[in-house]
Amino acid sequence: MFLDIVNIILEFSQTLGYPGIILLMTIESSFVPFPSEIIIPPAAYLASIGEMNIFLVILSGIFGSLIGALINYTLALYLGRAIVYRIADHRIFKILLINSSKIKKAEDFFLKYGNISTFTGRLLPVIRQLISLPAGFSKMSLKYFTFYTFLGSGIWVTILAIFGYAFGAKQELFISYYKEIVYGLIFIAIVIIVIISIYKKYFKNLKL
Repeated sequence: MFLDIVNIILEFSQTLGYPGIILLMTIESSFVPFPSEIIIPPAAYLASIGEMNIFLVILSGIFGSLIGALINYTLALYLGRAIVYRIADHRIFKILLINSSKIKKAEDFFLKYGNISTFTGRLLPVIRQLISLPAGFSKMSLKYFTFYTFLGSGIWVTILAIFGYAFGAKQELFISYYKEIVYGLIFIAIVIIVIISIYKKYFKNLKL
């Protein structure tokens, strides 16, 4: 089943090219749970056989992620916390596997780690798509939000592209190592969070 979806995305990328990657990554990075893990690797595979450019694949993925994140940020900024939470519990969003408890988890993460969580959160499942909402609630500086989102998305997309390029046509191998890849990214995010927490403890005036 998973492999069938990957093949569909592969055909989609072949047909629509880079705009298709941007579109799918915009959807993935907004409130629709569409995993980037089945978007970037197939496109990177096409780059490995010369049908696309790996650097443009990565840039398209990052750009799409940023657009989706800005959509969430803007909605949260102008609608406000109460309305977003109320909307999240509507049955339509429950079908999309989104609810207020998931948003609360992302908000708690943001409140605990501050602005830098918009970077580290991009490396964590579930939180990745929703971390932009609490950033909007808190009226986080758009400049910092854009920078941290770009950085976090850049790392995530680049790693996925490297794996997709390296595994080539052997998408089954990528799928078999998928959990290890996700766990590795979670470990990286945790290490970054720990380092920042220690740093902020000794430099309390640090604003990230």
